[in-house]
Amino acid sequence: MIKTLREAWDIPDLRRKILYMLMMLFIYRLGTFIPVPFVDTTQLQTLVDDGGIFGLFDILSGGNFSNFTIFAMGITPYINASIIMNLLTFAIPYLENISKEGEEGRKKIARYTEYLTILLALIQSLGMTLSYGDLLLERNPFTIFTVVLVTTAGTTLLMYIGELITENGIGNGISLIIFISIVSRIPSAILTIYNYLVIGTVDIISVILLLIGMVIAVYGVVAVTEAQRKVQVQYAKRVVGRKQYGGQSTYIPIRINMAGVIPIIFASSITLFPATIANFFPNSGFQQWIARYFAWGSPISTTIYIILIIAFTYFYTAVTFNPHDVAENIKKQGGYIPGIRPGRPTVEFLQKIVNRLTLFGAFFLALVAVIPIVIGHFMGGVSLQFGGTSLLIVVGVAIDTVKQLESEMTLRQHAGFLK
Repeated sequence: MIKTLREAWDIPDLRRKILYMLMMLFIYRLGTFIPVPFVDTTQLQTLVDDGGIFGLFDILSGGNFSNFTIFAMGITPYINASIIMNLLTFAIPYLENISKEGEEGRKKIARYTEYLTILLALIQSLGMTLSYGDLLLERNPFTIFTVVLVTTAGTTLLMYIGELITENGIGNGISLIIFISIVSRIPSAILTIYNYLVIGTVDIISVILLLIGMVIAVYGVVAVTEAQRKVQVQYAKRVVGRKQYGGQSTYIPIRINMAGVIPIIFASSITLFPATIANFFPNSGFQQWIARYFAWGSPISTTIYIILIIAFTYFYTAVTFNPHDVAENIKKQGGYIPGIRPGRPTVEFLQKIVNRLTLFGAFFLALVAVIPIVIGHFMGGVSLQFGGTSLLIVVGVAIDTVKQLESEMTLRQHAGFLK
């Protein structure tokens, strides 16, 4: 990774993109020091320390929620809006037709996602402000309007920063914002573990085992993310005039985890949805029932979390890899998979491979995401309950960003050679 970054820095165009990305992330981090007025952050910190939905919100927002800065809502409304738009694209023929219009269709879907993000941010901010009125230093229409306006504008700005990074920088802007948010919490997480060690909540052996487990988990995430099944494809020979074309053998790389960290992010948002709704009705019977059975880390919520990770892994894989299109392209180019007839048998063969690989990748994601929840219960560290989710996001985003850098470098090397 260090070598790739050093080589990319030597290319002027890539250096500008990297600097642009760093500048936008720096602007984001500056916003984390601008608090929203009229909010009692002391009481809010107590809610965050209790874990659950507020603990995960605070991790994904990089501490913005506990400090209630202008980015307190984080990028969660955008994630939820993306989930809804992806599902609606399959359910509504109008949106499905738009998505097939190429670049223009993608821009329209992105615009609808932006509008929905602002709406969800407004609803979430308004609901939280009205539900937890005790957090306001002054409760009146002006303070409520100010808090809702500032936090909604902060989420909109964050979404805009992410889109600018994607268009003009390196990597996926939204993923990088989540990446920076999680990484910024590492020092406080280390301090928390140290405090647990000092007061005797955990012992040194548990901490050493935790560190060893993290190293093994990182290695496993990288190995599974990079692993792929190579499906051999043979192309028939063609004679045109006196020249012979084709006859070569190549392969189709099918990754074990084509969905990356998207299922983890989506599953986290959906799992926390009941608790989000319940928090709009504090001290009610509904809120207490949800807190009892659907709190983050409870058996029911953990089971739902695992099921959603597996479901979203299959869903996103189906979106990114279409066996029918792949088989059709192989047939048009005069190729075939050895031992498999072209057409429907090829589609079924590819689908069978994808299903098996996706099943393994989905269970691996669920395993890495859930194990820290169990460890967190035994060690008494609430922050550990989100360790698997954070680890998968950080490692996945880092790998995807480095891969994009490598592809950009390869593209420019080929362009320079052609010139």
